[in-house]
Amino acid sequence: MHTADPVWSVLVLAALQAVDAAMSYRPLPFIADCLRDVRFPERFWPVLTPIKAASALGLIGGIWWAWLGVLTGVCLVVYFVIAVSMHVRARDLGRNAFNAAVVGVLSAGVTGWCFLS
Repeated sequence: MHTADPVWSVLVLAALQAVDAAMSYRPLPFIADCLRDVRFPERFWPVLTPIKAASALGLIGGIWWAWLGVLTGVCLVVYFVIAVSMHVRARDLGRNAFNAAVVGVLSAGVTGWCFLS
């Protein structure tokens, strides 16, 4: 059985996703502003919390089942590519786009370093 290594980086990314899920449940003002800035339809906002929570759980499960970590990591990278593209489309190229790009790169790094190496 292949396990994730190093585990700490998986746990950090999982914690980041869990906190993001909690903040998205009733979006904090800065999150709501970000979603409005990229014109993400408000009717879909409730979907973000379970997606983010599932990513945290998938990363944690990936500690024992590498295939789950790879799947979750790839899905996170796709999620953040979409997020960055939405910021670019909306010409919102400030801090929010930068944050999405950084977490996308971190997701790719954790996927490659911890689950595929």
